[in-house]
Amino acid sequence: PLRDNSAGCRSSRAVTEALAKQSAAVLVLEPAQGLHGALKTARKGVGVYSIKVTGVASHAGLDFEKGHSAVLELVRQIERIAGFTDLQRGITVNVGVIRGGTRSNVVAAEASAEVDVRIARRGDAEEVEAKFRSLRAFDEQCALDITGGINRPPLERTEGVARLYTLAREIGASLGMELFEAAVG
Repeated sequence: PLRDNSAGCRSSRAVTEALAKQSAAVLVLEPAQGLHGALKTARKGVGVYSIKVTGVASHAGLDFEKGHSAVLELVRQIERIAGFTDLQRGITVNVGVIRGGTRSNVVAAEASAEVDVRIARRGDAEEVEAKFRSLRAFDEQCALDITGGINRPPLERTEGVARLYTLAREIGASLGMELFEAAVG
């Protein structure tokens, strides 16, 4: 299947969503890594953001002062983005991939970063989105292009989820299986 930055399977998403709409309840059967087959009763939501910076290239030795480094701007943005993490609320923001520049003697005209975001509560999506959309360049000669967003909402452990887990556990017990639950990131 085609994957989208660990954000699910593009080839089966439409089918999964259509079947879910026809169902009264759904169990997440994707294995909880390292949790020995536990049923997922909570899962963080996922987002992927791309940050692209366009600066002004110049020769680092001949006309350094004419350049506006996309790499330097990206570093400043990464520092700001890292501050979006709030472990108490289950919000994590990870700049996992960065790229930029062409040669060491050239002030970089382009740089980019790929950012993974995880949220524990659906209501946090708007806040995280607003923070990314509010980013502004430190260097006015650099331009930011921010794309992406939250693409999978969290599965929160609600009363309904707890009831479904209890039912699954009872059915499992009648089949001689002991089921466990897990919350995953």
